[in-house]
This record gives sequence, structure tokens and C-alpha cells, in this order.
Amino acid sequence: MEITEVHVKKVNGETKTRATASIVIDGVFVVRDLRVVETEKGPFVAMPSRRAPNGEFRDIAYPITAEAREMIQKAVLAAYEKVG
Repeated sequence: MEITEVHVKKVNGETKTRATASIVIDGVFVVRDLRVVETEKGPFVAMPSRRAPNGEFRDIAYPITAEAREMIQKAVLAAYEKVG
């Protein structure tokens, strides 16, 4: 698996979300609505999610392995730093 494109758009405002992102995997599959969220430990990438009927948020697309999560995190955060 290879992340072939990353698009990041900064978010203005008072929320912890600093940017939204989309990734393209192997040039054939898009995942949209990833979020760069600022925490005390630094930024991390949150997967796209929806609110369930019970009020909890559930990821609707997510990596199954730690290696895939790390690859996505690195690619999105590198693109985030480039947009300044």
C-alpha cells in the first residue's frame, strides 16, 4: 500500500481541529475527512467518523494495522507542515 496523494486544508477557528485532509491510496482509493487535531502531546490524525445514535463517534474508515496507521499519520502530518 502506498499513499500517492495527500491534500490538506487548514481550518481557522478556536477548535482543536487544525486541518482537514484527504488521502489517495495506490492512486485508486480516496479517504476524505481525516482531521489534524492538536493535543498536549502534539498533532495527530483522526480518522473520518460519524455520530452513532447513542451519541458516540465511530470511525467509518480506519487502518487495521499499526504500520498502516503510522504511514497515514506521517504522510498527512508532513503535508500539514508544508501548508504552514
